[in-house]
Amino acid sequence: MTGPVQGTWEPSPATRWEDAFLSGNGRHGIMVFGDPNGDRVIVNHHTLVRPNGGERARPPALAAELPLLQDRLLAGDVTAGEGFTDGRELQWVQPFHPAFQVRLRRPAAEGRDDYRREVDFTTGVVSARCGAWRSEVFVSRADDVIVQYVTEPGLTTDLTLDHQLPNAPRDLAVGHSAVLTPEGAALTLRVRYPGSDLAYTGVTLAVVSGGRTYTSLPGARVEGARSLLLLTRVRRHTGELDALAEARELRALLPDGGRDPYARLLARHLDPHRPAYLRVGLDLDADDAERALSGSELLKSPHSPALLERLFAAGRYHLLSAAGMLPPRLTGLWTGDWDTAWSGAFTTDANVNLQTAAAAAAALPEVTDAHATLIHGQLPHWRDNARAVFGTRGVVAPAHTDGESGHIYHFSREYPLHVWTAGADWLLKPLVDHDETRGERDPRLAAALAEVAYFYEDFLTRTDADGDLVIVPSYSPENRPANASWITVNAAMDLSAARHALRTAADYHPDRADDWRALADRLPPHRTNTDGALAEWAWPGLEDTYDHRHLSHLYGVWPLDEINPYDTPDLATAAHRALELRGAENDSAHGHLHHALIAARLRDGERVAQALGQVLDGDFFHDSLMSGHYPNRHVYNADAAHTLPAVLIEMLVQSTPDRLVLLPALPAAYPQGRLLGIRTRFGAEIDLIWTPNEATAVIRPTRTHRVELRTFSGAEPLDLVAGEDHVLRLEVW
Repeated sequence: MTGPVQGTWEPSPATRWEDAFLSGNGRHGIMVFGDPNGDRVIVNHHTLVRPNGGERARPPALAAELPLLQDRLLAGDVTAGEGFTDGRELQWVQPFHPAFQVRLRRPAAEGRDDYRREVDFTTGVVSARCGAWRSEVFVSRADDVIVQYVTEPGLTTDLTLDHQLPNAPRDLAVGHSAVLTPEGAALTLRVRYPGSDLAYTGVTLAVVSGGRTYTSLPGARVEGARSLLLLTRVRRHTGELDALAEARELRALLPDGGRDPYARLLARHLDPHRPAYLRVGLDLDADDAERALSGSELLKSPHSPALLERLFAAGRYHLLSAAGMLPPRLTGLWTGDWDTAWSGAFTTDANVNLQTAAAAAAALPEVTDAHATLIHGQLPHWRDNARAVFGTRGVVAPAHTDGESGHIYHFSREYPLHVWTAGADWLLKPLVDHDETRGERDPRLAAALAEVAYFYEDFLTRTDADGDLVIVPSYSPENRPANASWITVNAAMDLSAARHALRTAADYHPDRADDWRALADRLPPHRTNTDGALAEWAWPGLEDTYDHRHLSHLYGVWPLDEINPYDTPDLATAAHRALELRGAENDSAHGHLHHALIAARLRDGERVAQALGQVLDGDFFHDSLMSGHYPNRHVYNADAAHTLPAVLIEMLVQSTPDRLVLLPALPAAYPQGRLLGIRTRFGAEIDLIWTPNEATAVIRPTRTHRVELRTFSGAEPLDLVAGEDHVLRLEVW
């Protein structure tokens, strides 16, 4: 066996931007078509969001009206929340958009029998070849520059920076410049947004070996060259940008003394990229012939283990490539269209956490660092939200953000996202997991957790007839009870989040631990409804709506450890019943994979397989192995691509700071394989090998600790010693 393929390939150029191969460094992202006669590289950058008024929006000042709303809801007025607004129209966050495309037009060559384009996940290089023509493109993690290297004897091509991508506004102010340099040419594209002093500028330095170079606006022409090296960056800015200074910075990346500049740039990039990608791997013992197939052919075999291997590899690669200065957006770091669905936002009531779910276990701290950057950069705005909407100290997170503003302003009657209080806990949970995994506590996280606790101290003032605290108003994204409006009381997610936030803050702050744990203990328990299912709202009289894409009420199962088959078996049974009753609504990919993550925690391997099957059978993946939001590749979206590795890990290995669960939800379809390099929340690295009859786990702990081991055989204590490998052999049935 040759092992899983660490990349993907196609026998023809991309004709749709959705099928273009991807590379990125968490700041710049590229989409590469690989067409030898008319190649295009679409340039993206995390900062590129178009002003639309959202940049000036502020949270609604509703704190003075909150007591009356609480009174009415507690008195049984199930529609009281419909008027809890300041009357504004729905305001979307600033939409994410592409910058431009680098275009290379070459005289047409006949015949493409030897054509191949591919992306190597281990290097991040997207390459294409046809005859003597070669192109290689990557985004440097070391130098934050897009590098494209084209070679061909007698290379002749026209080079332009073209902003005219689908749905680009017609009233953009666009300017071009092209200047000859000793190396070749420096091209500049400046685009100013209509009615704004904001703009972005792209600069490409063309380094030409041999031949002749001419400039002719809007670009340059190269004739008879041996090679062409393009270095590209884009900046969003106010006022004017010194494009010549940017070109000088690019020129400074070139080595002195005639050394190969492309090889030097690639070597510098590989130092951070390759080790990060290679930390973890999945091998499902797939057929080598299937492994050798192109991505588009492999996607025609949705039940092939080779496809799952490749999607796992692609998912980690794309997640790493999309996360840097910020975590992945709804579209990761890529789009080829200015009309990006849902503004290409960071949607925090499900999508961001689902996409980054694999970060801790799949050994991608780069992703968690990006996630932390988003959160810590917006905490002042979260404080504004708490004061304006609830009149409290502390912080409340928005459900949508463009990466700049953390203010809550995207809400409406049908989506009252301004009263969602679970967001801060939901977003901070991956940072807690990261601290547990590495065995250190981030003081910034400790401070943020305290602010969440301060919010609950001020907010949790109402009680029910039993003396339990009540979360009012409450909201379960993005659902409503069958017999009430969206703003209600005691949504299960809000209860779980409040308990978890207070207890976690207590762990980080011993001086306040007693107070915050006592407050958490006063929250009511979850409710089981007449169907035997964990109710989405733990408030008498509120009836469940089962056919919905979100599974917010099972937040206590995943990602929290509040409800599990070992410590809370009755609640786990009720949660499993709720999962059985949950519909798929509009077949969104995030709904199916969220379902799979919860099923894995509840040890239901066949339900994991069914949920995975909905995505694999539903034609969700483009040839690029980036995904669609809906079946048949409708609406470009990274949810499925980035979440799938987390599902595969959760069905094989789960951990808490005090527990290790091996093979909890292995579907029968994958009887053997290897999962290597997984990190645990008790500070160990695990390699797991399994066959139909037995499994072997090699545990390499970095901390001395006793954990509970859960396997098919039951539970037993496991004593781990830092620096000493521990080998477990298990029976599988």
